[in-house]
Amino acid sequence: QVHLVESGGGLVQAGGSLRLSCAASGAIFGVDNMAWYRQAPEKQRELVALISSGSDPYYARSVKGRFAISTNSANSTVYLQMNSLKPEDTAVYLCNYRLYGSINIWGKGTLVTVSS
Repeated sequence: QVHLVESGGGLVQAGGSLRLSCAASGAIFGVDNMAWYRQAPEKQRELVALISSGSDPYYARSVKGRFAISTNSANSTVYLQMNSLKPEDTAVYLCNYRLYGSINIWGKGTLVTVSS
């Protein structure tokens, strides 16, 4: 069974940077895409960035130009480089793998807090 573990969250001042990592345990097959979502208190879960083979990465409008998603060649780790962070980026960031068209695997999340 595949498990996802996020790391790299923390407290940072506005304008700072963080790099999130999501490591998958176990063998990974059938990956359609990998993504980062975030959920702020009392707000809906939001897709932040998504990467899939053969396509340009997708970014939410609110993070485009500031965040970058990448993965290693084995698709066993996905990263989110976050620059020029703003207080409104404060949220729990969750990693998602979509496999075989319909299987969604989620990590437990890592908290990012941006102070003004």
